[in-house]
Amino acid sequence: MGWFDAVQKGIHKANRFIAEVGACFLIPLMIMTAVDVVGRDVLNRPIPGTVELSQYLLSVFILLGFAYTQQVKAHVTVSLFTSWLPYHAQLILEIITTLLILLVSCVVAWQGWVVGIEEKTVSDMLRVPQYPFRLLVAFSAFMLCLQLLTDLGDSLKKLAGRAS
Repeated sequence: MGWFDAVQKGIHKANRFIAEVGACFLIPLMIMTAVDVVGRDVLNRPIPGTVELSQYLLSVFILLGFAYTQQVKAHVTVSLFTSWLPYHAQLILEIITTLLILLVSCVVAWQGWVVGIEEKTVSDMLRVPQYPFRLLVAFSAFMLCLQLLTDLGDSLKKLAGRAS
């Protein structure tokens, strides 16, 4: 096992763990939503701030799953125009798109950090600070960048003929 494989394995483990942490936010989200629906429809007493808190929990769940989704190749892809290309050309296009996504993800990570450390606002109803969620955007984009770098390495190895 080379250094690239060891780093890739570490990134994969980290992304999986982070996604599992994000998935844990679904349980309180489901419970809170169910209790709010019962309280609103049956008892005519909704829980104040449920919508706001639901938005935060959902954003955490989504953001923490980005890199893992890329890792397991679960993002939506359209291969209508590329499926008829030779394998070599498909690899080159994959490398180009990975580089473009990496560029965008790096900008999102950078700007997420810049905006996150400057953020001073709080939410309207619950007065929840916004900066942790802005910083979470930067963190998730950074983890996506790491995953994209490992994907790029895999594609380059395939292009060089060193991988199956």
